[in-house]
Amino acid sequence: MHVLEKTPLFFDTIVIGGGHAGVEAAAAAARMGVSTALITLRADRIGFMPCNPSIGGIGKGHIVFEISALGGLMPKLCTQSYLQAKMLNTSKGPAVQGLRLQIDKHLYAQCAQKALASIPHLSIIEAMVDELLCSEQKRIEGVRLADGRILHCSTVIVTGGTFLNGIVHIGEESYPAGRSDEPSIINLAASMKQLGIRMGRMKTGTPARLLRSSVDVSCMERDIAEPLDYLYEFHPHHAVTKEECFITHTNAETHRIILESAQRSPIFSKRITGTPTRYCPAIEDKLVRFSHKDAHHVFVEPEGLDSEELYPNGISNSLPKDIQERFIQSIKGFEKAVITRYAYGIEYDFVHPEQLSHTLELKTCPGLFFAGQINGTTGYEEAAGQGLIAGINAALAVKKEPPYSMSRNEGYIGIMIDDLVSMGVDEPYRMFTSRAERRLILRQDNVFARLSGKAFALGLISNELFTEIDAEINKVQATLDFMQAQDKYKTFAQLISNNYPERVKQEIKRLSPHALSPRALETVYAEILYAPYKKRELKEVEKNEAYRALSIPSDLVYQGMPGLSHELKEKLIRLAPKTIAQAALIQGMTPATISLLIFRVREHTAQKRS
Repeated sequence: MHVLEKTPLFFDTIVIGGGHAGVEAAAAAARMGVSTALITLRADRIGFMPCNPSIGGIGKGHIVFEISALGGLMPKLCTQSYLQAKMLNTSKGPAVQGLRLQIDKHLYAQCAQKALASIPHLSIIEAMVDELLCSEQKRIEGVRLADGRILHCSTVIVTGGTFLNGIVHIGEESYPAGRSDEPSIINLAASMKQLGIRMGRMKTGTPARLLRSSVDVSCMERDIAEPLDYLYEFHPHHAVTKEECFITHTNAETHRIILESAQRSPIFSKRITGTPTRYCPAIEDKLVRFSHKDAHHVFVEPEGLDSEELYPNGISNSLPKDIQERFIQSIKGFEKAVITRYAYGIEYDFVHPEQLSHTLELKTCPGLFFAGQINGTTGYEEAAGQGLIAGINAALAVKKEPPYSMSRNEGYIGIMIDDLVSMGVDEPYRMFTSRAERRLILRQDNVFARLSGKAFALGLISNELFTEIDAEINKVQATLDFMQAQDKYKTFAQLISNNYPERVKQEIKRLSPHALSPRALETVYAEILYAPYKKRELKEVEKNEAYRALSIPSDLVYQGMPGLSHELKEKLIRLAPKTIAQAALIQGMTPATISLLIFRVREHTAQKRS
């Protein structure tokens, strides 16, 4: 990768940070024709995966498909570097399934760096940014680097990840760092606070890495992947397993060692003040929160084809090194495990995202955008989706063209950004399919039909690809029209109700007037499957809208209310919303839980009247 040694003084767009948000932001802006600089501490760490070596999953996979439809890099990099592919949640309908890929993290980063190096208008600068420079009118004008250089620009995208005032914790040991072996960024965080940006603290963590040759996988369960005929990109791809994953479990001895030493964890000694991730808790936190469980899954995942390290997914922690060694060696298959890198927790500054518009631009400082974990999210996919939208809008701002924002009805990226900027966050935000009001429509299989038109208009996909996508859309519609004309929907509905989805797909393939790609076949199947339910879903959304003004009685008891998660009960008790509209703004509320709450409120009111 070419790294600039002599730096120009002006760029249209400057992207700070080379993680997944930064990669997508820089690529999108440059491909839209604006001069772009990606400033990173180390060029060889661009696209690096500091935590789990995987991309996708339920909800997260939907975001990656949307990045693909909008011409982003992540899907292409996944195809180039995947080790194993799995479709999760296959016992449920296609709307809530999620593609997840095990990734060669080293190859992924190499491919990301190579991809960026090939994009015109994009420069890579190795440096630390110390200060954001704004005009008296509070408009972004440039950045000051740690070596004193000043770079002028029209727009800046900050993708700081966990680096802003980052502090790493391993047991009683703590030190400033953005990751275990990279420096914390302090001056930039101070500069942001001087601009009046409201910030908070969050915490995440990562497990130890284990020497592959010291782990006995022969006694573990194999995590087998099913054959797949497409990944995140538009074109079909026959997925093959290049590396296997395995499953083992914690046990009573593991739990005893951890719980006896829990007070040595900075989580329980209160040295960590940042809010942790609810959906990926540290193992010491997990044992306290789920004390009724005798064992927890540990997914043993390779970090790369040529890597000597394994990633034990499920035992993230910030315990002292000696305790890490003891509890890891109590797990089946890990009895002789050698730790190559110790687990750690990290807390860092984030920007309260309600200060941003739906374009991810700071409302009080035109030209300044934020994307990724700095906005209070967790996960590579969430970061990449935000980076793409920020990059698009930074370029549009430079070109003085109307901004682009994705609505909740258009995609999961739109849902995520709307949640962030409308409701803010009080814990790291993770995407789930349950957050979508129209999830029967916002599926993985139809993503190119939904978003490729906009991507083409923005100049993010080629004319050739758009023509191919358009041809597939026409084939799908022609097939659906043919099936309806032949009155096949009722026959297929009967087969589906008898749990014969594969027979339905075979019949669709046989009867279709066109040859269908594997994903197009999934689209036809899903459209037939969900035809009776789409109107019902729309009615539920409309009903929830109609009841927004409904008052919630102050004596309504949430504790013990069936159908509500423990998380939502906690929030409803603490926040005490006065109306359904206020309750709907609580992070984690879904259309289904809003409907349930409406029912409980009406039931409670009726009981009081009687």
